Amino acid sequence: MSDSPLGRPQVRRLDPVLVDRIAAGEVVERPASAVKELVENAIDAGASSIAVTIAAGGRRLIRVVDDGGGMGPGDLALAVERHATSKLPDGDLERIETLGFRGEALPSIGAVARLAITSRVPGAESGHSIVVDAGHKGPVRPAAGQPGTRIEVTDLFAATPARLKFLKSDRAEATAVGEILRRLAVAHPQIRFSLGSEGSTTAALVLPAEAGPGSWLRRLVAVLGPDFGANSAPLSLEREAFALDGHVGLPTFHRAAATHVHFVVNGRPVRDRLLLSAVRGAYADVMASDRHPVLALALTCDPALVDVNVHPAKTEVRFRDPGLVRGLIVSAIHEALRREGGRSSGTVAARTLESLRPAQTPLPAQGAVPASSASRAPASLFARRDETAPARPAGSGRTEDFARDFGATPWETPREAPGDTPWEAREPDQAAYEGPPKAGGFREAAQAQFSGDLAAPSADLRAPAEAPATAVETAHPLGAARAQLHETYIVAQTRDGIVIVDQHAAHERLVYERLKREREGGGIARQILLIPDVVELDPAEADRLADAADALQDLGLVLEAFGHGAVLVREVPAALAGGSLRALLTDVVDALTEGGADPLARRLDAVLSRMSCHGSIRAGRRLRPEEMNALLREMEATPFSGQCNHGRPTYVELKLSDVERLFGRR
Repeated sequence: MSDSPLGRPQVRRLDPVLVDRIAAGEVVERPASAVKELVENAIDAGASSIAVTIAAGGRRLIRVVDDGGGMGPGDLALAVERHATSKLPDGDLERIETLGFRGEALPSIGAVARLAITSRVPGAESGHSIVVDAGHKGPVRPAAGQPGTRIEVTDLFAATPARLKFLKSDRAEATAVGEILRRLAVAHPQIRFSLGSEGSTTAALVLPAEAGPGSWLRRLVAVLGPDFGANSAPLSLEREAFALDGHVGLPTFHRAAATHVHFVVNGRPVRDRLLLSAVRGAYADVMASDRHPVLALALTCDPALVDVNVHPAKTEVRFRDPGLVRGLIVSAIHEALRREGGRSSGTVAARTLESLRPAQTPLPAQGAVPASSASRAPASLFARRDETAPARPAGSGRTEDFARDFGATPWETPREAPGDTPWEAREPDQAAYEGPPKAGGFREAAQAQFSGDLAAPSADLRAPAEAPATAVETAHPLGAARAQLHETYIVAQTRDGIVIVDQHAAHERLVYERLKREREGGGIARQILLIPDVVELDPAEADRLADAADALQDLGLVLEAFGHGAVLVREVPAALAGGSLRALLTDVVDALTEGGADPLARRLDAVLSRMSCHGSIRAGRRLRPEEMNALLREMEATPFSGQCNHGRPTYVELKLSDVERLFGRR
């Protein structure tokens, strides 16, 4: 570099190869970025099948083969030039209808790796190829090849070794490639996608092309997992110039990360903050803040209403009317989940069954008793028999043992019915596990030894033996209440299984939805306190409540400042009457504080959520039969009752077939 007379470096034009390598830093960050650009080109070319092969996570090899329109020799020579593209015929950046449009991908990749392209136009006698090695372009040559395009990228970042230091392990890079391919596959279910590893005969990912009704849902199930179809709800909504379609997971079907959230805008998979914020807002009432939904949304609009030229990777977009888009997404998700009522994810029952299955342990030695079993069973079952007990008559067998242990007179056996097989004559294993014929069941006197360690249910709604449960009682979705356990859980019987309900979580959701309905319907019903209550708080908390007094009045909570560090409460929501005012106000302050810069409506919803906890049935309260059944019926009629305000499930449903499998009956 030459210096000016003043000793400063002179401005000069950079070498074209160096320019391409600098540009590659924006477009090609890692192997997955290169795969994204190449697959998008294949989609724009009209391909119906795209096969991707990688080696060493994409560092050593990336091969993309498609059956699209291909390129002739003239187009092939221009395709590797910077800012050369066929996707902007009229140069209008406001109406971009293709995935690619910058003309930077191929020259950027060729600047940092060895790029070989072989392409053939359908109907042409032969194809053509070109090689770009570290920015140096070779001539176009005739080549054999199938219709479409075959691109091979080898030794990625060989021309810029410093970039290799920032790559992760081969496994992590391969995972990133798979994630990119899945997102593109979600946006284009009509295309077949496959991902394989060089030298392996088994593809890591194969997504066949889908067509016909339900094609998109089938693709989503293939990408998001087999449980998604049964635990999602469809949505479709149009507003002004925007149309939204998709499938959203139930609130209890969630993940620890947002990797299962897919957005598609005019066929382009994007990761946009506005869209993600709208989704989180839609699920705010029904999902814990540290969990993420599983969903796929496709937004279609006039290309002039969305700007995709805001990021080199083309993964972010900007809408002309972001408020309209956000409102559309929130409304559509709310309506879809509301239609599902209180339905809970089937994976909740699956997790419950998994936790109930005993761990596989080695069988104990013959005659040995597992320590864990011995510690749980009544001591009398394992007590040493009295050695002074009278000896049994000769010839006595296991029948006498069974009869003595479960209430029959010692050494007396039940009479055999005509035609019955004698007990002792049966096969040993059959006799050991079936018990004697006509034994008459377990007698109460013998079973009394178990009663000392077992508590009676809080409430028992079992019908008498002569009056079995009718079909009408169990025909409800949540069935008929049969018992209350530990003053916390309601056990209900359905037509084909059982339901276990967390009474506090369920009633908390019911109170919350009731308060929201009252607020939307003209105001929450309030109850005037006979004697206004003065509640002392931290001065900062008291000031915050006083500042929000007008908004809280709309929520049924009427209060005012009362000196330093205190508020005077005059009215409370009728649904919360009788609770602890101090605890209520503390939770309200926490909700207002955590809301921060959130819109007022969302902060008020958070306040209602905290307030509803104080008006709900507490764990430890014994319920009458009619109260339990009333709770079940109200859950069936209330949207979002499948989860509490914090996102936890309110009930678990187990089918009879599931219970039978637990006991080995299936």
